[in-house]
Amino acid sequence: MRTAASEPAQAGQRHDEQLISIRGATLAYPTASGDPVQALNPIDLDIRAEAFVSLVGPSGCGKSTLLKILAGLLHQSEGEVTLDGRPLTGPSPNVGVVFQQPVLLPWLTILNNVLLPIRVQKRNVDEYRQRAMDLLAMVGLEGFESRYPSELSGGMQQRVGIVRALVPDPQILLMDEPFGALDALTREQLNDDLQTIWAEQRKTVFFITHSIPEAVYLSDRVLVMSERPGRVIADFEVDIPRPRSLEDVSLPEFVELTGRIRRLLNAKGGID
Repeated sequence: MRTAASEPAQAGQRHDEQLISIRGATLAYPTASGDPVQALNPIDLDIRAEAFVSLVGPSGCGKSTLLKILAGLLHQSEGEVTLDGRPLTGPSPNVGVVFQQPVLLPWLTILNNVLLPIRVQKRNVDEYRQRAMDLLAMVGLEGFESRYPSELSGGMQQRVGIVRALVPDPQILLMDEPFGALDALTREQLNDDLQTIWAEQRKTVFFITHSIPEAVYLSDRVLVMSERPGRVIADFEVDIPRPRSLEDVSLPEFVELTGRIRRLLNAKGGID
């Protein structure tokens, strides 16, 4: 049987076919007093194409800040971020983002919510309509295309948010605690749904979560961030065979890895 993880790798360890590369990226927020608040210490990180990478760390450590830099919504104070070898200078059509709340427009149908980024990017909507329908069917929402967000449960709305991010067919999917507001049973189901989506769509996923078991269950790698100003302090390879089921959380290698990550975080100041 393969082991659950290798020893923590050095942050920035390279793998083949890098899609995301971060070199010396920092971020300091300006303040009214003139003394900037350092949110991120230098980050060095590589993520290969089609990898599923999760990031865990204490509240306020800069996880979402790092994701926003990758989304092109913030620009690093120092260093360089490249996507597929090209410097990232702003939002990219090759990057889809899913936030904790799906932020669906209540006056639009589910299908039109899903197609919204196609319209924003001024692409031909008719060319993406079938893709949108197929993705909705893949996440169990066939027949809900003409419904409105208020008619869907929280878990169903989050599925719509994921589909909306996938419709433009981006290379990279950034997910900022997308299941954090959901109940435990819905969250487990969406973990399985996301595993299926990743297996079929083969996107590069960068996933932020406060749940260590969720990170291990979903990921090829789990990155651990320190307290603010955040830096990547460990990089665990997850070597549990796919596809994974909920029964795998009781495997000795799963329990051992989640324990190692939890002990590391507790030693560095704890995690929610």
